[in-house]
Amino acid sequence: MLGDPRVQRITGDDTAACYRRTEDANAEERPGDHLSEPVREAYCWSNLTSGNGARALWLILVPFMVANLAHWMRPAAPPEHRAQRIYDLLVRLLALTLTVLLAAAACEVALDLTAWQCAGTPGCVVGKSWLGFLSPDNAGWWSVPGRRLALASVVPLMVVGFLWWLSHRTWSAYESASPPPRPPGASRDTPAEERTALNLNGFWYGRRLVARLRAAHTTAGVLTIAAALLVASRRTDRQAGDGTLVALGQGLTALVVLLAAGTLIVVWRTARSEAAPDDGADHPAVRALPYAALAVLALTAVHAGWARPGARSHGPLPGVAAFGEIAVLQGVLVLALAVTAWFLQRAARDEARTALRGMGGPAVALLACAVGGVLSGGVAVRFADWIGGPAAPDRGHAPIPGPPVLLSWQASVIPALLVVVAVVAVLAGIRVIVVRNRVAEDVPGLYDPRERPDALRARRIAGTIARAGLTDAAPVLVAATAAVTLTLGAGAVAGAWITGQTPGRATAGAAPVLHAAAETAESLGSWLMGAGVVLLLTMGRRAYRDHSARRTIGILWDVGTFWPRAAHPFAPPCYAERAVPDLTWRMATWTERFDGRLVISGHSQGSVLAAAAVWQLDPVTRSRVALLTYGSPLERLYGRWFPAFFGPPALTGLHREMDDWRNLWRFTDPIGGPIRLTCEDGRRIDEGPLRDPLAFGRTLQNPLPAQILGHGDYQADPVFDKVRAELIARLGPAIPCPRAERAPAHGSSGRSSA
Repeated sequence: MLGDPRVQRITGDDTAACYRRTEDANAEERPGDHLSEPVREAYCWSNLTSGNGARALWLILVPFMVANLAHWMRPAAPPEHRAQRIYDLLVRLLALTLTVLLAAAACEVALDLTAWQCAGTPGCVVGKSWLGFLSPDNAGWWSVPGRRLALASVVPLMVVGFLWWLSHRTWSAYESASPPPRPPGASRDTPAEERTALNLNGFWYGRRLVARLRAAHTTAGVLTIAAALLVASRRTDRQAGDGTLVALGQGLTALVVLLAAGTLIVVWRTARSEAAPDDGADHPAVRALPYAALAVLALTAVHAGWARPGARSHGPLPGVAAFGEIAVLQGVLVLALAVTAWFLQRAARDEARTALRGMGGPAVALLACAVGGVLSGGVAVRFADWIGGPAAPDRGHAPIPGPPVLLSWQASVIPALLVVVAVVAVLAGIRVIVVRNRVAEDVPGLYDPRERPDALRARRIAGTIARAGLTDAAPVLVAATAAVTLTLGAGAVAGAWITGQTPGRATAGAAPVLHAAAETAESLGSWLMGAGVVLLLTMGRRAYRDHSARRTIGILWDVGTFWPRAAHPFAPPCYAERAVPDLTWRMATWTERFDGRLVISGHSQGSVLAAAAVWQLDPVTRSRVALLTYGSPLERLYGRWFPAFFGPPALTGLHREMDDWRNLWRFTDPIGGPIRLTCEDGRRIDEGPLRDPLAFGRTLQNPLPAQILGHGDYQADPVFDKVRAELIARLGPAIPCPRAERAPAHGSSGRSSA
């Protein structure tokens, strides 16, 4: 960014900091030396997303991150619309079911498959010395089924505890950066239709909200483990007719239900309040919830481990039907979310380009549930295959029954879903070919007619343009995937509940073709579920060892972790809660100390951070700032998928309160695009489309073919320097000298491009 290997940190730390060239470090003390060129200062925030190799483990949190995105994808209805609160609540409840699903999957592996099925089956324990002490054949103290379950419950408890620790650790590092103070009512002069929550003081400071949600989700995970132990013990106690143990179990069940109700109340009442930083203390009852759940779990483990003469484990662990109940609940919540989004879209302002007509949030929420189901089911299926042979339930040659039947039905629909995705991909490929052939005829006309025509070169440029245009077709892929996922998921739940058997056994008496197709889909889907888990683990391991792979994964995380954790506290942390306050503090304090003006320029995701930081400035400081964006997804991605925050009215208000704003874009860029706004004086914000490549053929100045730049190297285009010079010229007076009454400080010069 600075074009010089000799750089010096101006302010910040190893995680995120501002840098300058060494010769520009004290530019404010020598204003006369910087009259001809702007002083460049770079803000580097890459370590927030891709610095530490351990962050690759965040890949397992993909469902939580996607569910959190659904919170921010609401249509741009007025904030006072009654459906806004309903939408937020539905997303938070859906996120809570994902935590319960994760805990249930851990219980399925540790309690059901390991402690209940395999440890209680002599044929499964053979060759597994680490399970020998749990086998009933040894008649040891741990061979009692309830004690096996109590011991195995440590595994899902460690999973929940790890998520709590990870959320708490990142909470301290990311959500603790407070924004600079602003005068009350700083945004009141902005027209109501142009206001956005990104302009509010507390938008980037939600520490306490994350803490409250973390307490609720941790409690839900611990209670899920306790419920699994209680369900297993209740059947044994009823069969034995032990009234004392039955009464104790009922008392513990009442405690679990009471704490679950308290958890739901916390989730219900924990809504974001962005008008001011959320730094109020939590109610003692909220902080005590996880500890109360741990106490109930400890009592439940003691109850489950109590000696019960004649107790033995056979068949699946009681309560495995909960997977189907969770899936049905998630489906109902998604449908309710779609209805709510429809009402919000009806009340939304002019949002003609909103993705999926406002249904982006429900579609993404459904995909989060699907990914969560695939990951949890894949782990269970592959673990069952490893510990006890073929993992499909009800197969006579398997030593253990295996995972719940529903997981086999869910696995069997994955091949059909992939077929739909493949069809959409083929249609996209055809579209690329058609667009390439149509555009190739017009490409030579964009360049100097004296350059020699080159059909192959024209087709290559046209192909890049056509592929870049696929970004605008992403809603079609998301809509098709979500619709097919909902249909096939409902069919899988219905098939599992009606037949109680795996697809292969359920179609045993059907036509041979149907039976063969069901068995093939079941087997192939089982392997695909496991392959998805293995793929994530492999990517995480490679990213831990390979710096370049780690950076790639960090880039993929940029969009997903831009938004604060408003729905799920176990989602990867929001880097913008550190980056946006950093930029805001830097701009606000420097312009105040030196009465200066600056151009803040941002590329790609950096343009989103730049816009968010400018929104956080007070009106006086904002009027001293010009914005230069290039390769920016502000309208193409954020404006379409997050219309309530980056829609045309919000972007119009941002430009109205700034000194100026220019945006560079190319047809060959698959990420950036135009802002599609016009200034009040008739000037367009967008500068483009820029020519890419800069030269079509070989010339005296370019004897070798110029590279197609696509999303990168906007600074290589002469238009970049021209537009930046225009913005600097519009900012007004020459470089300001430091005020006499204030000590000079390291900072950007008055005519800088940050």
